[in-house]
Amino acid sequence: MLCDDVKRIAYFFLDGTLGEQKKNDFSAHLNLCPECEARTKLHRRLRIFVRNRLARLTAPDRFKQRLMRTLRAVAAEWS
Repeated sequence: MLCDDVKRIAYFFLDGTLGEQKKNDFSAHLNLCPECEARTKLHRRLRIFVRNRLARLTAPDRFKQRLMRTLRAVAAEWS
């Protein structure tokens, strides 16, 4: 596997959606290429950071209730 291949499929690797052979090839390349290994680690840390930040954000209950009332009212108008 070449560096360009690794760049193209890094997100699939991090998602765990690669087949066994490609996953093994990807991992083998990372063991041989410090630049790709560093890039993949950076992508992994970035994904974890974004996931953690997004997981904490939720709308307040009052906002959710108002939104649902508004959506029901709009739906009733269109019925």
